[in-house]
Amino acid sequence: MNKKNRAFLKWAGGKFKLVDTLKEFLPEGERLIEPFVGAGSVFLNTDYEEYLLCDINQDLINLYNVVKKQPDFYIKEASKLFVESMNEKQAYYAIREKFNQTDDAFERSLYFLYLNRYGFNGLCRYNRKGGFNVPFGSFKKPYFPEKELQFFAEKAQKAEFRCIGYEQAFELATSGDVIYCDPPYAPLSTTASFTTYVGAGFSLDDQAILARLSRHMAMEKEVHVVVSNHDIPLTRELYHGARLRQIQVQRSISQKGSSRKKVNELIALYDGKYHKSDLT
Repeated sequence: MNKKNRAFLKWAGGKFKLVDTLKEFLPEGERLIEPFVGAGSVFLNTDYEEYLLCDINQDLINLYNVVKKQPDFYIKEASKLFVESMNEKQAYYAIREKFNQTDDAFERSLYFLYLNRYGFNGLCRYNRKGGFNVPFGSFKKPYFPEKELQFFAEKAQKAEFRCIGYEQAFELATSGDVIYCDPPYAPLSTTASFTTYVGAGFSLDDQAILARLSRHMAMEKEVHVVVSNHDIPLTRELYHGARLRQIQVQRSISQKGSSRKKVNELIALYDGKYHKSDLT
């Protein structure tokens, strides 16, 4: 089995562990479009000729574009933040304040990686004013992902990164493209809002729109779409007619690392055919 490539960012809901299963579902095509690219594990572990990688998080897309265009300089400058003196509360909050005050794209890209690696649980969270507000993580020695950055930068030469929403990303698809959607998951319960990682949120209406767009692209545009989500009655209903597979994943449901349980997830493939509800 080929060694999998890790993302250089920590990311809630990252797909590193599911990559092999997802690859079984992803059809061949010249270009893979990801409307919710996140940390990019699927991008890093597939081999399409081209990629269109989208996200509504402007800081994430800015970071990816900087790493793509200036990899050596970025790695050199970022490494200066991964020293013992920067692994202190005072240093962390000083960087967080600088990040929230600067508009310089390169500075923000450096600070974003630092905050991701030094912040609590690798979370990415903003307040209502758009300020990054994740507290200090108190890690023993945060890892500087130099090799992961180098691999990402090399692979990024085949990719275009755009800060747009999922509906706009779908509009850019043409016949022969493949779309992989990893949206903020539908909540397991009405109180489980932990799946909303970006300030704009992702409503149940969005879940329904995404399913409708996926079906339309496969039926009308000959664009195959793969979607992953929680396996709950809502998603079974939304993805009716798609080819479905249920998988079990271990997730941390609370902030306590020991609070982990297996959760059923659903992978849906829209391939232009109607499939009965039997799981594969």
